[in-house]
Amino acid sequence: MRAVVQRVKRASVSVDGETVGAIGPGLMILLGVTHGDDEEQSRWLANKVAGLRIFEDGAGKMNRSLLDIGGSALVVSQFTLYGDCRKGRRPSFTDAARPEIAEPLCERFVDDLRAAGVGQVEGGVFGAYMQVEIQNDGPVTLIVERP
Repeated sequence: MRAVVQRVKRASVSVDGETVGAIGPGLMILLGVTHGDDEEQSRWLANKVAGLRIFEDGAGKMNRSLLDIGGSALVVSQFTLYGDCRKGRRPSFTDAARPEIAEPLCERFVDDLRAAGVGQVEGGVFGAYMQVEIQNDGPVTLIVERP
């Protein structure tokens, strides 16, 4: 699994003009699933993301986690995170897991974030054409995946 994690002041995701998920301060998480990913990977990634110390403390240092600040998370599945652009001009998406594998793991990741202690976790609609709006904070953007 691969996550692009962005620290945000607010974020929302819409499908067909209707907001399906929205958060205030916290993390926008774009989530990709590849072959061989499983529930253990989801649990590991959720705990890693929830505990990342990327929010400022009183001294202005990135020393607090999503859990420390009581922040929210918005999770949007994104198979394009496994796009391979090394050949030609059209990305290959063969490294992305098939929807029947990826969808339950994306749902599991949301559940794992909640189990890690994140209070509000919102999500998009798997496989839908979505519009994502964010107000990036910093900006702080990280790519997180299990080695």
